[in-house]
Amino acid sequence: MVLLLLLIVSTSLVSCNVEHEMEGMLTKGAAAQKGKFGPGSLRSYQCPRECTRRCSRTQYHKPCMFFCQKCCRKCLCVPPGYYGNKQVCACYNNWKTKRGGPKCP
Repeated sequence: MVLLLLLIVSTSLVSCNVEHEMEGMLTKGAAAQKGKFGPGSLRSYQCPRECTRRCSRTQYHKPCMFFCQKCCRKCLCVPPGYYGNKQVCACYNNWKTKRGGPKCP
């Protein structure tokens, strides 16, 4: 009976430690992603490469590259992925055209 109780307690302690370690790993991963794509995460010489990645799947490649590089030079960030995810880079997300539409692709 005592052995069974000891086994249950040790199992619960191990599972708590594993959960805590997993939380730490997820938090570190999110911080790394934020640092990689957030405002000021790029240097101006990195903009062409990041904009090429961002605009690689659009049929409007030239205008996408033009505005992406313009936004990247100002904001020093380009959101992850090919479309969307602009919330990662506030400057990129909030820069609007005269008509109120998004300036940055």
